[in-house]
Amino acid sequence: MLNINKEIENGKAVFNLEGRLDMITAPMLEEELLASLDGVTELILDFKDLMYISSAGIRVLLTAQEALGKQGEMKLIQVNEMIRGILEMTGITSLMPVE
Repeated sequence: MLNINKEIENGKAVFNLEGRLDMITAPMLEEELLASLDGVTELILDFKDLMYISSAGIRVLLTAQEALGKQGEMKLIQVNEMIRGILEMTGITSLMPVE
């Protein structure tokens, strides 16, 4: 299960994710992200309450970054140690800021 809370204001979109980002929930997040990028110059994904990410979730991150393109920057914040390890192992940390 994944809960998505989003706030979009003045070109800044913040998505707070709670739960698991896996093959079941990744399509839901992808749909929400892609539908929200118009006019966004800063995309922040808050992982404070994210417990797990699978390869399907990582694919969504890459898809969102590609869709955002040159119009803005994407970053991940409040990433716990377990998820940070997965992101480092897959090379995501070299593609986008991870805090």
